[in-house]
Amino acid sequence: MRIPTPARDPEEVRLSLPSKGRLAQPARDFLARCGLEIDHPNPRRYQASIPALPGLTVLFQRARDIVVSVREGSVDLGITGRDVVEEHRGDADDVLILHDALGFGHCALTIAVPEAWDVTTMADLQRYVQETLDRALRVATKFPKLTSRFLARHQVPHTLVTVEGALEIAPVIGYADAIADLVTTGQTLRDNRLRPLQDGVILRSQAVLIGNRRNLKTRPRVLRVALHLLEYIEARLRAEEHYLVIANVRGESAEAVARRVLAHPHIRGLQGPTVAPVFSSQQGDGWFSISIVVRQQDLPQAIRELRSIGGSGVIVTPVRYIFEEEPPRARRLLEDLGLSLDASTRLGG
Repeated sequence: MRIPTPARDPEEVRLSLPSKGRLAQPARDFLARCGLEIDHPNPRRYQASIPALPGLTVLFQRARDIVVSVREGSVDLGITGRDVVEEHRGDADDVLILHDALGFGHCALTIAVPEAWDVTTMADLQRYVQETLDRALRVATKFPKLTSRFLARHQVPHTLVTVEGALEIAPVIGYADAIADLVTTGQTLRDNRLRPLQDGVILRSQAVLIGNRRNLKTRPRVLRVALHLLEYIEARLRAEEHYLVIANVRGESAEAVARRVLAHPHIRGLQGPTVAPVFSSQQGDGWFSISIVVRQQDLPQAIRELRSIGGSGVIVTPVRYIFEEEPPRARRLLEDLGLSLDASTRLGG
């Protein structure tokens, strides 16, 4: 199915976001946390902009239509769920996943059966179909390709019932025996007397950033925007797991203080501590300021280690961004396209 999109300026770069559903608001919130806030003054319009990225047009589409538009090249980039990407990307290699873990929209496409069945695994399901049903399993799903491939791999005879509305009612009404649906907490399955199979996860999904391979390779402006997005996304995601810790420590010299800091595993920082003298009106105090970036999970131990070397006046603050010299996913994208990070593709180039 071809997704109609408005005529475009050749220099325009298009990014599609979900217009509704579980990813719509989280996608906007995520970009805002990355410093890429969307300007959408008229909520009835399906177009918006990101002031930090001039020349980029934001479009709002259904999650699956984003994949089709990116696949066909009428849209350059998109944020949607990994589940719809794998279902609708097609057999060609036109859709590139630029970032596979944006950290929101987590769910799992899962096989679920009625609780009354004595079935907890895919092997149980295969035996139940062959020995009890004695016919093909009827499975209701919105993901026919992924579901059929998974059931075939587990040698479960099946037919698919494609459903647009709620799937959980299908076994109750009787037009399907089981379902393959997206599961977040599992509460809706339990409410409808359905059991997810222990090894019945077809795909674990979350929000991903995708792009059209041809446009990325042949249109430098599209590539620059993609690299900008990756730069800020990776810097933000990396920062969310860290804190900046600043403390004052007495010592004979900066080198002596640094040695004491480096002797402890949780206060070494990303590449080592920054140690600087504290200029005081009182001579001979011998105070030095230590600045380190600490992983969130290591913060309690880091505070204890700082205190063990005489740290005081400890300040802890969230980190907004941590930029690397070259973001790993940006490097992988360029390698996949057979390109190098030169002046024409660098951020701001």
